[in-house]
Amino acid sequence: MKFKVSNINLQTAIVIILLVLLMDQASKFFIKLNYPLSLYGNGAIVDLGFFKLLFVENKGMAMGTKLNDIFPFFSEKTAKLVLTIFRLLAIVAIGYWLWGSIQMQSANLFRLALCFIFAGALGNIIDSVFYGIIFSHSYGQVAALFPEGGGYASIFQGHVVDMLQFPLVSWNWPDWMPWVGGEHYTFFQYVFNIADTAISIGVGILIVYNKMIFGQEKIVLNLRKVKKCSSQKA
Repeated sequence: MKFKVSNINLQTAIVIILLVLLMDQASKFFIKLNYPLSLYGNGAIVDLGFFKLLFVENKGMAMGTKLNDIFPFFSEKTAKLVLTIFRLLAIVAIGYWLWGSIQMQSANLFRLALCFIFAGALGNIIDSVFYGIIFSHSYGQVAALFPEGGGYASIFQGHVVDMLQFPLVSWNWPDWMPWVGGEHYTFFQYVFNIADTAISIGVGILIVYNKMIFGQEKIVLNLRKVKKCSSQKA
């Protein structure tokens, strides 16, 4: 399946990133400033069966995994700090990669994928770095922006706001199955946000169109080699 993308220069990349960030942060501010945490409130904000609008806060990585669950010698606060610093370094690396791909005129789909990944990663890092100091907590109450007594956590200790869930199918595992026998399971049970969606779209583009993208990358590199050899001979 062919998929054409218009030329993505620096200005276009900035627009894409800002639009994703605007949608992501606007949705998080709306949820944060209008509802308490779903776990401590009245359940889903919107429940259509196949789709639920919730309000949960993720203190760790994807699917709620925390670094101190993997490395128990870390305290929860230290694990959160390490994770946030790692995310900041990853943002810098992805941004540099995106900048380089634009400068080198890489495949447009590759640049588009990096735009989505960078915007999504940046959207979640904003939560981790700043939300703890600009919001009050949401346990059983609606959070306040810039509360008088300070936020619910220090800088780098904020929680990522998630709200989208698509519980498409539910079933009970047979009792004879090891580890999960008799347990109830829902697909897709994980709660995510617009930033996560952007990252998934970017990764999806790289997976689905990898031959097209990296085939064009090889052509670009070969053309550069030809130009370099020609200039050296001249």
